[in-house]
Amino acid sequence: MSLYRHAENKAALLDGVAETVLAELTVDPADPDWTAQLRSVAHQFRRIALTHPHVVPLLATRPLATPLALRPRGTLRPLEDVLDLLTRAGFSGADALHIYRAFFGFLHGHVLNELQELVENPDETDDLLRLGLHRLPIHEFPLLRSLASVLASYDGAAELERGLDILVGGLRSSVAPAM
Repeated sequence: MSLYRHAENKAALLDGVAETVLAELTVDPADPDWTAQLRSVAHQFRRIALTHPHVVPLLATRPLATPLALRPRGTLRPLEDVLDLLTRAGFSGADALHIYRAFFGFLHGHVLNELQELVENPDETDDLLRLGLHRLPIHEFPLLRSLASVLASYDGAAELERGLDILVGGLRSSVAPAM
């Protein structure tokens, strides 16, 4: 109950947590290289997620409970700054918003995937056993079991880079700045 001396209610407390964590995310709207800036934001977001893994579900779901204009201003700062970055780069406001949604949708999904990559038995040398995939019936999950070594060698940073290459490449080819 002592927490409520600092926050009006549970919703305000959760908003405050989201706002505090998102304050660690910085965007430089004046950066002329919008793709490099988006990559920087992605790396920061991943670092924040790995530092505060229990806050990730809050960041992904909290906006569902609050209309945009009623959200804490600190949680809206990344949106405003990314929109500023992209409109300065020549994208229309509507395209910038679309890019923001696709970008943060990708980031939320990436960090949720990365955080669920759990190893059941880290001391085991066989990947199938290490991940506990041996428990899955081979006739029902042949592909998943066959990918045990790929799953065991998951590299979140490399996976993020590959996803960013795909996303940024797609943006470059399908949504061009108006310049």
